[in-house]
This record gives sequence, C-alpha cells and structure tokens, in this order.
Amino acid sequence: MAEINKPLNLFEYEKRAADCLSQIAWDYYSSGAWDEITLRDNRTAFTKIKLRPRVMVDVSDRLLATTVLNQPLQMPLLIAPMAFQCLAHREGELATATAASKAGVGMVLSTLSTQSMEDVADAYHPHNPTAPLWFQLYIHRDRGLTRALVERAYAAGYNGLCVTVDAPVLGRRERDTRNQFTLPPGLQLGNLTNLSGLSIPIQQGESGLFTYFAQQLDAAVTWQDLEWLQSLCPLPLAIKGILRGDDAARAVECGVKAIIVSNHGGRQLDGAIASLDALAEVIAAVDGRAEVLLDGGIRRGTDILKAIALGAKAVLIGRPVLWGLALAGEAGVADVIEILRDELDVAMALSGCAKLADIDTSLLRLSIKS
Repeated sequence: MAEINKPLNLFEYEKRAADCLSQIAWDYYSSGAWDEITLRDNRTAFTKIKLRPRVMVDVSDRLLATTVLNQPLQMPLLIAPMAFQCLAHREGELATATAASKAGVGMVLSTLSTQSMEDVADAYHPHNPTAPLWFQLYIHRDRGLTRALVERAYAAGYNGLCVTVDAPVLGRRERDTRNQFTLPPGLQLGNLTNLSGLSIPIQQGESGLFTYFAQQLDAAVTWQDLEWLQSLCPLPLAIKGILRGDDAARAVECGVKAIIVSNHGGRQLDGAIASLDALAEVIAAVDGRAEVLLDGGIRRGTDILKAIALGAKAVLIGRPVLWGLALAGEAGVADVIEILRDELDVAMALSGCAKLADIDTSLLRLSIKS
C-alpha cells in the first residue's frame, strides 16, 4: 500500500475490508450471534470509561515491552485465534504469523486454521522463537483427536495451550445460516487433514462450521477434563471465555496459568456481558494467582491502556487482523499492529505513563452515562 492510501486507523481498515471481501466471508468474519447485542457492547463498553491523565511527568522515553507467562512481548498484544484466515488472503495464517512475529507480538492459532500448525510455527519461529505462540483447541468429543492435536502442537514448538471454554454448543450466527456458509473449493481445515488418515470435511448445508462443531463439540466437558488435558504435555494452560469471578477462581484452582476474559467476540451467547465489563471481577477473583488477558472490542491504543489500567496483562485482537489481511496480506497485518503500537505509545505519553507499570486504575473514571 502506498503511504498516501494507507488507512489511518482500524476503523478505516474495517470499512475497506468490507469492499474487498465476498459477502459470505465478510458476514462470517464480522457477524455475532442472534441480534449482535454483545458484539456491539464490546465496543461501547470502552466509551463508558474515561481517562484522567497525569501531567508534568517525564515521558520522554516510553517502554511498551512486557511478558505473558514469562514469554516476551514488544507490546502487550496477542493475535486472537480466528478460523479460516485464507478466506481473507491466500497466505492466511502464515501471513498473520510472520507479521506478528516480526512485530514481537504473540499469536494464538485456531484449531480451525486453514494452514497447518506446523507451517504456521515455521513462519513464526524464525523471527521470534520465544514470544507467545499458543495453540487454541476445544476438548473434542473424540478425545483421541484432542490428544493428537496437543501432541502435534507440542512437537511443533508451540509454547502454550489455549482452551476455549465458552462453546459447549455453537452460538447461532444468523448471517452464516442465511448465507449457508461453507468453505470455498481449495480451502480446508489445515490441522485436521493429517491425523492418522482422519479428515473432517466441511459439508454443504445450513453451515459447514456448524456441522463440524455439532459433530465434535462436547457439551459434557467439565473442570475435571482440564486435569486430563494437562497430563498430555507440559505446556502452560490458558483458558479463553471466562466472564465470571467464580469461574476464574475455579480455573486457578485447576492449575490454569492464564485467563482470557472473552465472550467469543459476541459470537456465542448474545446478551452476555461485554468482556471489558467482566474484567474487574475476574481480576479480583484471581488475586494475582494467574495472569489475566482481555479479548473483545479492542480498536484503539486507548482501549489497550484502559484494559491494562483495570489489571489486564495484555490484550488480544481479532477482527482488525482480518481486515489488514484482506487488504494487504502480511503488510496489512503488520500495519494494523503498528497502528495500535503507535496509538498506545501516544496514549501513554499523554496519560503521564512512561512504562506499562505506570498504568493503573487512578487513570480511570467510569462514565455516569448509561
């Protein structure tokens, strides 16, 4: 992209991506469940928190680096797990991994990636071998499938497992149903076509994604299954999809090392609380016994600052990465990351924070507006 034509912010990326993606791909990426109330609330929650900047602070040098689970990040950012990235660009998850690694941010690879976990690891590791590269999975009905995925991730050099826990069944996304969403010819589930001959096809019909989950999601999964999962390999365990303090406390008791506060981007239970609105309760319940991250609604550097001020160690972004990928592949993802880095840097300077540790709740005021 020529500099003069580059989007200035993530909202411009979103607008342009809508023009270059097919309607089916756009709806799959951008939609939420049912009336999409939670999808919208993830954004509006950030507008209810106002900033109280400090002044007369030396912010001539600013440090954005941090760690998550002792894994280094150049800024407090990871790429959230997102399925089917080759719908946006032919290189899909490979382009995302390369851009994330070069920028020094983490990545969580979806089980439903359109590139294999081994190829993604090969794209990520040469540039940043120690930063967070986690593999996201569900505890499938077929425990042999789950075991095989975990063993492959460990062998490929992933340094964390991220279990999504808010999908005992699949949320109903009516745009996908209307479009009869299915992967186009030539795309496949890259992690599920080389498991001892096992191949799980995306079938035609109401929704190929729904068909897959209807077959493999296990609505009987409980906290006890985490012990079995942790017995499969020594990687630290993060869980994604927590919105309650009591669930967060139970996760810590089960040995979870990181909790990702998330409502699945508004794609599961519509009407669920916004991720940001759940963060303070989870932070209090965890009480420093695990690291807490936030997923959902991040679009500006000030959003990252607010999440950290509430106690998050880092944040995850999802859809904006897809918008960058759709516009310009690896370069678009890199630019999305750089925009957020620059915005966070400026927000820290204008808030009187020279380093992430300076960001605390004293910077925040909840809006009195509903």
